[in-house]
Amino acid sequence: QVQLVESGGGLVQPGGSLRLSCAASGRIGSMYTMRWYRQAPGKQRGLVAAIANDGNTNYADSVKGRFTISRENAKNTVFLQMNSLKPEDTAVYYCNAVVRVAGTLRYDDYWGQGTQVTVSS
Repeated sequence: QVQLVESGGGLVQPGGSLRLSCAASGRIGSMYTMRWYRQAPGKQRGLVAAIANDGNTNYADSVKGRFTISRENAKNTVFLQMNSLKPEDTAVYYCNAVVRVAGTLRYDDYWGQGTQVTVSS
């Protein structure tokens, strides 16, 4: 009913930048909190950043001051600007959103398929 599609991952050198995007489509009634998670090999998936529909944000301590989450509500899109990237930022990054399905009072949690970010020289 709702699909999330990430883009913008890739290979970057330490100290470089990447911008991830996640676009939601389908039967969207309302978008609520949108989040970015990441999962490195052998580790659990963890929250990177979140943004509420009023614009309030929160970040994992490991990315504060380097990453910025933003959203464009008219396009149901969330972004993650990643600066000063480190090798330990290497992971698959997943977009997550809480969505009210159009025509219902039902709220569901949706995930994207993930995009690989590799930070290496």
